[in-house]
Amino acid sequence: MIQLDFRSSQPIYEQIISQYKYMMLQGYLKKGEPIPSVRRLALELNITPGTVSKAYRELEQQGLIETVRGKGTFAAGMPENMRNEGVVRKVREELKEQFIELICQGLDKKEIIRLVEEIMEELKGGTSGD
Repeated sequence: MIQLDFRSSQPIYEQIISQYKYMMLQGYLKKGEPIPSVRRLALELNITPGTVSKAYRELEQQGLIETVRGKGTFAAGMPENMRNEGVVRKVREELKEQFIELICQGLDKKEIIRLVEEIMEELKGGTSGD
């Protein structure tokens, strides 16, 4: 289910968040489906429960998971209007850096746009969101 890259510069808790979001976007994890407890996922991934707890707190704040006391933690689905302008600004800056790298690799505007469209197709399962 969750695969961690311990060599990545991305923090472990962020990797967990990203992978749960990806699983929800792809339909692998549907609304109402249970996800492992903090302790169980920590054991499976061989990481501290605090790291998993941090990821779960963030996912819960974003409305992507919900914890029902005594029953467990469940996928809440992708909210329709999840837009957070702070996150959008942060990702825009990250994209800017990546676009600089692509331009340095010789890609032009059309090629970069085509690449973005391909990625959107992959993430949305063939729907462009238009």
